[in-house]
Amino acid sequence: MKAIVLLSGGLDSATCLGYAQTRGFDLYALSFEYGQRHQSEIEAAKRLASRFQVIQHEIIELSYLAKIKGSSLTNHDQPIQRSSGKSIPDTYVPARNTIFLTHAMAWAEIIQCQHIFIGASSIDYSGYPDCRPEYIEAFENLANLATKSGVNGNKINIHAPLLHLSKAQTIQLGTELGVDYSQTVSCYQADPLGRACGACDSCYLRQKGFIESKIPDPTLYQN
Repeated sequence: MKAIVLLSGGLDSATCLGYAQTRGFDLYALSFEYGQRHQSEIEAAKRLASRFQVIQHEIIELSYLAKIKGSSLTNHDQPIQRSSGKSIPDTYVPARNTIFLTHAMAWAEIIQCQHIFIGASSIDYSGYPDCRPEYIEAFENLANLATKSGVNGNKINIHAPLLHLSKAQTIQLGTELGVDYSQTVSCYQADPLGRACGACDSCYLRQKGFIESKIPDPTLYQN
């Protein structure tokens, strides 16, 4: 069986990669350059793809997301704010997961793959609307209405194995799967060496996960 894994280079997508591998899938990975603030996560994705012997790793250029801005991740003149937890944070990139999954859906038809993995979590996350269970279910329904594969009865399955896991549970799972988290980059504003800022929401959730899991944090920090 083939599986396409959305591979950002971060903690969650690395865990998905390990999870899919242990389920016996032949791995294909899809990463995106969408105008994020650094290339460190793309380099991390390349390392992970090599480590897990991914058959094919495609990096898709989506610079138009940076041109239309709409997020502090793609508008580099806009400072990244810590989330208050009461509203969708400014790091939300409009329709990002929908765009990513659409590319994966198209590739899945081309390589005759029925399984797509995404590292979305509805527990420890920043409040993004495209990380909710109802969104994953809705996109899977869309994929099977909108594709030749789905219409012909070859169902496309959207897997989100971390959807109901806390960050600590994700780290525990990944550690059992042999994921080396020192090779991942989760920070929104990592430096060219991949060192994390330690202050953004993504860093906070990652730190919290390692503390709660009681697993040593291998993250490299700028300070």
